[in-house]
Amino acid sequence: MNAYWPEGMPASLDYPELTVGELLTSAARLYGDRAAVVDGPERLSFSQLREHASGFAHALRDAGVRDGDAILLHLPNSVWFLVAYYGALLAGASVSPANPLQPAPGLRAQLRDTGAVLAVSHPAHVAALLDAADPRDDGVALRTIVVVPPSACAPSAGEPPGDDAVVPLADFVAGRPAGAPGITVAAGDVAHIAYTGGTTGVPKGVRVLHRNVVANVVQMTAWRAAHLVDVTENGGARLSPLPGLPGAGVRPGTAVTVMVPPLFHAHALIHANFLLLCGTTVVFTGRFSPERLLEAIEHHRATYVTGSPAMWHALLGSPGLDDHDLSSVQVISSGAAPIDAAALRALGTAFPNAVISEGYGMTEATCLVAAAPLVCGARSEPGSVGLPMPDTTVRIHPVGGGADVLGPNETGEIWVRGPQVTAGYLNAPEATGEQFTGGWLRTGDIGRVTEEGFVFVSGRAKDMLLYKGYNVYPRELEDVLHGHPGVATAAVVGRSAPRVGQEPVAFVVPRPGARVDPDEVMTYVAGRVLPYKRIRTVHVVDALPTSPAGKILKSELHARIGRDDRPAGPASRSR
Repeated sequence: MNAYWPEGMPASLDYPELTVGELLTSAARLYGDRAAVVDGPERLSFSQLREHASGFAHALRDAGVRDGDAILLHLPNSVWFLVAYYGALLAGASVSPANPLQPAPGLRAQLRDTGAVLAVSHPAHVAALLDAADPRDDGVALRTIVVVPPSACAPSAGEPPGDDAVVPLADFVAGRPAGAPGITVAAGDVAHIAYTGGTTGVPKGVRVLHRNVVANVVQMTAWRAAHLVDVTENGGARLSPLPGLPGAGVRPGTAVTVMVPPLFHAHALIHANFLLLCGTTVVFTGRFSPERLLEAIEHHRATYVTGSPAMWHALLGSPGLDDHDLSSVQVISSGAAPIDAAALRALGTAFPNAVISEGYGMTEATCLVAAAPLVCGARSEPGSVGLPMPDTTVRIHPVGGGADVLGPNETGEIWVRGPQVTAGYLNAPEATGEQFTGGWLRTGDIGRVTEEGFVFVSGRAKDMLLYKGYNVYPRELEDVLHGHPGVATAAVVGRSAPRVGQEPVAFVVPRPGARVDPDEVMTYVAGRVLPYKRIRTVHVVDALPTSPAGKILKSELHARIGRDDRPAGPASRSR
């Protein structure tokens, strides 16, 4: 254990053999009538959420869903997402969340890969699912589509299309009991088939076991709420405070979060499990807008808010940022993609009573791998993503593979081992063998670990550029660009250059009201980096393409460069 490890924080935790459905059952017992989820005027207490989920579980079993069957969750954030999610898991099924904006071909591929027998959709999105579930396609096993009602945060302009395969949720669950169906689910069963972002290639389904989810929730509860999780005599989960270790993060039974990231992404879904086990009221706001988020934080007196860098950059650029009382917020957490140091400092100014924390994780590791512990007195290292969580080991290998383990502060590929590392990919043994080896997960990310154990992430291995034999990491250049007073956000990609290999090219979005001169930006960066790292072209654009989870789609930026390097945008300069 290193000197920076928080005093009183165990290096190893106990991981109860619980399932994800039992986490909800335990939360209902612990918090009862406390509000669990708020969706406009719709509110469900912890007890009501479990009752609705149990009724849905009974309906699934009556509809022929059996142990291990896959249920597609084709839903935006709403109260009904959580009902369907926990209901499917209580029924012994696994869930496969899908982006409701996914076009039909992508949905069809996910249906075929998972073999999903039932889907839960929304009136505004079900038409694409019906198109994907072509009954003439023998590879699609889907039998039933349950359509949830619209809600304040997930409205719909019309009724779902009439189709014999589509059943309204109210009809589907009518007359079902509110008690759990009594299905035996094992900790080693698959809970999620979670698809990777697919920003640079074909998405793959990650097999996330119940024990992976529970382990990550237990780690997060210690790391971010200073509580241990164990099992009562009746077999449920309970929380106990770590003695002498006051938390600066989530306070069980009193916390409130405003949930903006999509639940179909691991970052939000695992956070939701952790927060609900800690008795946190989860408030949905619908489609993201900075003003709506600021209003929700003030109105609900939110204490914990997590989001992606794209969300935080948009919030920091909002003209109404200073018009709201944000003093209730105790934790600001950034994840799903790297965030720059300038934005972290600005968040600290905007939320003066909050601990600002950046985390690092990936779907193949359930969610969280490393973060700054949210306990009083914990130390941090500027620019790092924190320390590996309990029972999690991070080591660095040479880029491209190799058995050698690099030393402190040497840069290479990040490998991870821990109880949150998942069971590999669905129907992809070769890819599983490449990424999961000997109990270790090869992340494909570039980074280093200091002597004190802090993890620094430079970016994706596939994003690294080779210029005249030198390694150039886009993350370093992006951090420099974010320090420019006129730049709101930026991304750097490589452009093929036959004589030198690859040259850095930047896409920058100006701050509101600012005018950015590409030549001046290139000069600004050149004065802060070694000569071989200088940016050769700057494109000024209105926005960067991002995935629903907030990751910048660098594949689209590569496509914009094209042969003559003329992307869509108002200005660009080259050197």
